[in-house]
Amino acid sequence: MLHYLLANNEVPSPVFVWIERAAVFIEVLAVAIIVFAIILALVRYAVDFALNRERDRLYHRLKISLGKALLLGLEVLVAADIVHTVALEATLESVIVLGLLVLVRTFLSWALVVEMEGRWPWRSPRDMHPLPATQPATEDGFANPKASVEK
Repeated sequence: MLHYLLANNEVPSPVFVWIERAAVFIEVLAVAIIVFAIILALVRYAVDFALNRERDRLYHRLKISLGKALLLGLEVLVAADIVHTVALEATLESVIVLGLLVLVRTFLSWALVVEMEGRWPWRSPRDMHPLPATQPATEDGFANPKASVEK
């Protein structure tokens, strides 16, 4: 929309140029966040591995750190896409592309949360029930649903 208002002039408006630069800056910031966080997580993993600190949990901590870095980067990239699309290119085609990008990035975010936390993002940790395999078995070999209630 802003693009159409400012496009009547042959010389680009300073506002148009500023918004475009802001959108690019936000995209660069997102990439920098991802790269910096990945490097930090890998360095932390290497130091902990070299110092023999809780080696059985190192991989899990690395996976969580990488997932959080990607989640934050994806959120910032979505913000950059919104600024770029809404302020600069408010055409039907660009809005559809933005919608598809947001859907893909939202799916990636959900997949990362499921991988890191073992639950869907909309489920709180206290709503989680133990899996049947974690409940004590009865004499016939099946999980006892009353066992967790009886404790």
